Amino acid sequence: MARDGARTGFFGRRDECKVLDDLLTQARAGRSGVLVLRGEAGIGKTELLNHLRDRATGCRVVRAAGVQSEMELSYAGLHQLCAPLLSHLDDLPEPQRNALRTAFGMQVGDAPDRFLVGLATLSLLAGAVGDEPLLCLVDDAQWLDRVSAQVLEFVARRLLAESILLVLAVRESGSREILADLPELAVRGLNERESRRLLDSVVTGPLDQRVRDRVIAETRGNPLALLELPRGLTAVEMAGGFGGPKARPLSSQIEAGFLRRIQSLPAETQQLLLIAATEPVGDVALLRDAAERLGISVDTAVTHAEASGLMTLGMWVRFRHPLVRSAAYHAVGFEERRRVHAALADSIDARLYPERRVWHLASAATGPDEAVAAELEGSAGRAQARGGVAAAAAFLHRATELTPDPVRRGARALAAAQAEYQAGAFDAARELVDAAELSHLDEVGAAQATLLRGQIMSAAKSASAGLPLLLEAAKRLQPYDAVLAGETYRDAIYAALTAGRLATGGVRDVAEAVLSAPGHVDTESREGLLLTGLARVITEGYSAGTPILREAVDAFRTGGLSREEGLGWLPLVCRMAHSTWDFAAWSELSARLVDLARGSGALAVLPSALLLRLSNRVFAGDLRDADSLAVEANAIGEATGSSFFAHYGALVVEPFKGRESTTRQAIETLTHDRLLRDEGKVTTATQWAAAVLYNGLGRYEEALASAERGCENPQELGLSLQSRVELVEAAVRLGRTAQAAEAVRTIEEMAQVSGADWALGISAATRALVTEGQAADVLHREAIERLDTAQARMDGARARLRYGEWLRLEQRQTEARSQLNEAHTMLGEAGAEAFAERARRELQAVGVKVRKRASTTPVVLTAKEVEIARLAQGGFTNPEIGARLFLSPHTVEWHLRKIFAKLGISSRKEIGSVQLEGMPATS
Repeated sequence: MARDGARTGFFGRRDECKVLDDLLTQARAGRSGVLVLRGEAGIGKTELLNHLRDRATGCRVVRAAGVQSEMELSYAGLHQLCAPLLSHLDDLPEPQRNALRTAFGMQVGDAPDRFLVGLATLSLLAGAVGDEPLLCLVDDAQWLDRVSAQVLEFVARRLLAESILLVLAVRESGSREILADLPELAVRGLNERESRRLLDSVVTGPLDQRVRDRVIAETRGNPLALLELPRGLTAVEMAGGFGGPKARPLSSQIEAGFLRRIQSLPAETQQLLLIAATEPVGDVALLRDAAERLGISVDTAVTHAEASGLMTLGMWVRFRHPLVRSAAYHAVGFEERRRVHAALADSIDARLYPERRVWHLASAATGPDEAVAAELEGSAGRAQARGGVAAAAAFLHRATELTPDPVRRGARALAAAQAEYQAGAFDAARELVDAAELSHLDEVGAAQATLLRGQIMSAAKSASAGLPLLLEAAKRLQPYDAVLAGETYRDAIYAALTAGRLATGGVRDVAEAVLSAPGHVDTESREGLLLTGLARVITEGYSAGTPILREAVDAFRTGGLSREEGLGWLPLVCRMAHSTWDFAAWSELSARLVDLARGSGALAVLPSALLLRLSNRVFAGDLRDADSLAVEANAIGEATGSSFFAHYGALVVEPFKGRESTTRQAIETLTHDRLLRDEGKVTTATQWAAAVLYNGLGRYEEALASAERGCENPQELGLSLQSRVELVEAAVRLGRTAQAAEAVRTIEEMAQVSGADWALGISAATRALVTEGQAADVLHREAIERLDTAQARMDGARARLRYGEWLRLEQRQTEARSQLNEAHTMLGEAGAEAFAERARRELQAVGVKVRKRASTTPVVLTAKEVEIARLAQGGFTNPEIGARLFLSPHTVEWHLRKIFAKLGISSRKEIGSVQLEGMPATS
């Protein structure tokens, strides 16, 4: 019999096989590939995976398959895929090694971040390549547990130069959409000619032409349907087509065919199939033990099962198709399934597999059962410790259903809701909060339910949407849990600052609540000082709260911090250091926050930590370090599927470079982002960026208009204060001295309250712009001195530029040349190309010929390549660079080879002599 595919029995799959063969060739050549095979049940996805396996001579092959009843066991699918490779675990960097060992239950530790597990998996797969390409095959990926699917999606996005081919088969009508943004191959039905050939290969008796036509039409080229549906036809139906039409979906018809075949088997064989369908792992010893407990003659039942072609027993139990498992499980009633679950629970060693055992116990329960519910709760704790929050949610959800006591049931429902929220399942979390509130919650529980609703709303919609609930929760928690109340007030006020002018009720409502809380927030603690100081800034003015804020910031700077304290409080502390103009504290604490988030793998915090640090580096006059942080933040964004980090990084850095197109692109993207439309700080940040851009380009009308909008809401602090500085510069250039003078007075008031050199330097710089004669000269010099002391080099360089411009207008050409030369050098070294160009034009005006700054080399590297080269110069190893940028060491090495070729060098030893500063980069 002729075959079009590469495998025996393959019909009409020449094109699909060609795609897979090309990917395999690519992997052998050192380039990774990813492909999702997507199609309906029975369409041939598994056979295509088998084709790859058969063609993978000289490759290492690892396989996994999703199992519907295992979807609640965290990392089960990933563990199945990685199990043959665990001998390479010791080669991973320690944080990655610990993350993977904890996720797989091989050690006890803090719950690892999902993306750290993803990076560890990427490193593990890449490390297993050796001299042979690695072929990873995953069948029925729609039934992977949620976190395994997320990790594999992460890995798929990061594969590049590892000689790895990852192919995943997904049922098109799966219960949830996964792997949606990866390269796909739609596996469709056979054409009519091939369908007829396949049908004829399995029909042994006479088949009426009309029946053949109907089968071909109904199966739509589905190979499994063509093989299985004729088995369900009687001789009369095959000969003449008599019988009623079937209106069920094709998968249901195939399953019904399997069901008829199952029901034709002896009763004990049917029971054996039911046990195998109920036990997802395919453990033959466990199958036999459970069968014997139910009084089944195992060997006889196995013989009949294998003869039927529906199931085989080797090292593992394997069904002909997942629909056989489904048919076997649903062929009997609840009581029969309950008996099988109970037998399996009795057969499983609770010391080795406690989660699987208790899941079967729960399925065997006939009503509320506190003992089983308590075991489920314990399993949830173990799952949570491995980072399996989705699994923890499933265990807690089932525990809730089995809990007889209404008070305990409410608490468990709330815990389940918390786990679902952490897993990103916001709808499920809301439903469980509803269930918890219908139970008997005490006052603390009710407050925690409100808190959780606020957190869900903030994550699912916007900071503005969740703010009222967070505030209500903080008020309700205050009498019972002062620490949790303080943390909730912190989150509420952070959300209010983020929502800004668009906040429901406004940031003032939160501030007033902080100050009027019963017993007030504990001002003896640094946390209490921080909240009180910020609340008083908002309600009573900058002068009332800033001294308290400075004290709080200093307490965080000089005192010790646990991991939890640092990750929870430092983001707000850094914002307050910026808002009180404490540049040294902002620099130190933002660096500490990044180190803490990196070191602990806290990827939920790391992106915002990087952006806080990035902003600090811009004002420190180090745009290249800021670029480096932006690349790292963007790497996280790419890994997590979010573009926000890259655009926000560009929003802060690009204006100083005078790059209008990239700045405008970042502004447009952030302004029109659906998830950010309710965040007022986006308006403030984008308008500040536009004001900086246009001041640098000398387009002062546009700069003034943007600055006015940027400082409309001073309660947002941060960049709204910085917008006022841009407003002064633009207004003075346009001759609007009255408007500039008003803004200067506000800046002076803040500076006097702050007392920090950065604030006093900015105050002197802006006052100098609206002052004449010797007094202006004194102010310019004071500004430069104070800004240098504060190490705010960007503002110091701009102060020199403004002083040089003023000196030129005063006809003091020699002094002007000195200041403008220094400004031009500092701004050029910082990477602030727009302001450096402004200084160059001013130098020309005083008779100094200065060429436009040009790249020292015609070489153009991508931003990622520049960062990799910079890290290599700094002595980072390939695994360390990979960990920073979410790349495998193999991909880092691939990038380095490209960098060496572009730079005309051959090794890491030579890269140290390359001048990367000023090198042009592409996106």
